Amino acid sequence: MLKSFYRQGILEAGIDEAGRGCLAGPVYAAALIFPEDFYHSEIQDSKMLSASKRKKLRSLIEREALAFSVQSQGAEEIDQINILMASQKAMHQAIENLNRVPELLLVDGNYFVPFPSLAHQCIVKGDSKYLSIAAASILAKTYRDEYMEELDQQFPQYAWKRNKGYPTLEHRKAIQEFGLSPFHRKSFRLKEIDS
Repeated sequence: MLKSFYRQGILEAGIDEAGRGCLAGPVYAAALIFPEDFYHSEIQDSKMLSASKRKKLRSLIEREALAFSVQSQGAEEIDQINILMASQKAMHQAIENLNRVPELLLVDGNYFVPFPSLAHQCIVKGDSKYLSIAAASILAKTYRDEYMEELDQQFPQYAWKRNKGYPTLEHRKAIQEFGLSPFHRKSFRLKEIDS
């Protein structure tokens, strides 16, 4: 059972990202604040949910959240400042765009560039421990998947509708055959494909 809060009686924002391990497309980050007494048993780490379940929960999350924001950084920015810093930048933008100011940030993972004048707590596997982080993971994942499905219409040869830019065998073979698109991260090394 996911925890509704880290510290009782304060406004907490859950933060998570999606798309760090992809070869193509942006990295997305979401920040959201739930009412302290909010709980929903179906919300969990986005990786544990089907695409249809994530989509259904996204509308519930957006309806129930006191505030939420989803932001992204594209392949060009990722290549310039590296994926870790691009993820941090997207997270910071998501926090900046909340229409409520949280008192504590609950960040999935073990690293976070401090946000000015806001306390934060890094939580390894936070998306499987805290409701707000799990919900942020669902928002980041669904917004990113939607974007990659739109891009797939322009670049069907990479099968982004199926792989969402992740390094599947199908995707890596397509890169070898067709080369890189403008949405590929050029700083990422493509591992050799076994013939």
